[in-house]
Order: sequence, then C-alpha cells, then structure tokens
Amino acid sequence: MKELIEFIAKSLVENPEAITISEEEGEDGTILIKLAAAQEDMGRIIGKQGRTAKAMRTLLNAKATRENKRASLQIME
Repeated sequence: MKELIEFIAKSLVENPEAITISEEEGEDGTILIKLAAAQEDMGRIIGKQGRTAKAMRTLLNAKATRENKRASLQIME
C-alpha cells in the first residue's frame, strides 16, 4: 500500500525526491500511511478542495479492502 501512495505522490510533484512516506500498523490492525512532501508541492498533493487527497485515500481504501485490512492516509505539513 505504501508503494501505491508513493507512486501517485511522486507522479504529481515537481520534486519527487522530497517525498517521504512511512507506514505504521496500529494495535487494531489499521495501517497508517504518513505522507510528507516539499512545501511548494503540498498544493499538488492536496489538490483543489482536497480532491487529489480524497482520490488517493479512496484508492488506498480500495486496495486495503481487497487485502481485508483497514488503512488511512495522513498528509503531513
């Protein structure tokens, strides 16, 4: 799941080497993916009215559902 978000994020930004992603598993089995990018690329990651971020979360949830897991995406500033 981390690879999916990494691919999408690096495709969107102008500075792909500044993308950092970490994956943590909570006690209840939920996977938390934290995404950080350069400040000038945050607008591209979030998108107009948060549409890009929502789309990434939707894709992440679809992949997690196929694997019988729960996942969430947190975009760090």
